Amino acid sequence: MSIHSYSRCWMHIVWSTLRREYTLEEEARRRLSKYLLDYSRSKNVFMKINYVNADHVHVLIDLPTNRSVEQVVHLLKGNSSHWINENRLTSLTFSWGRGFGVFSVSESIVPKVALYIGGQAEHHKRRSFLEEYKRFVARHGLVWRDDLRETGH
Repeated sequence: MSIHSYSRCWMHIVWSTLRREYTLEEEARRRLSKYLLDYSRSKNVFMKINYVNADHVHVLIDLPTNRSVEQVVHLLKGNSSHWINENRLTSLTFSWGRGFGVFSVSESIVPKVALYIGGQAEHHKRRSFLEEYKRFVARHGLVWRDDLRETGH
């Protein structure tokens, strides 16, 4: 990478557990949140904030110039599921669900998105993950597809 290459490309990334099941208990969520921050730092991916819910994760990253969105998501999901199983954070073998959502974030609203991600516990008292995810998809002009069947990573 040239020292003359600059980027600021904020991405709000969301992914869920397999079948959107509530598989991550509070202690597992706390440990996974720290792990995601530490792991992303070790891979030179700046993660401003994350929030691990029982059935899904939100992260806000600045996408580095040398990685694609897919590469970053693969790093985060793939390595974290391995780490969860290796550390026996769930009673059964853990898997993330297929796919992810990624939504660009303007520099001017990064603080607002960070507050939103940090406020997940309160937010989900009013709206389920599925309702939230469908709203994200619609808000960004995408079409929700219910025909997909959840079978694995």
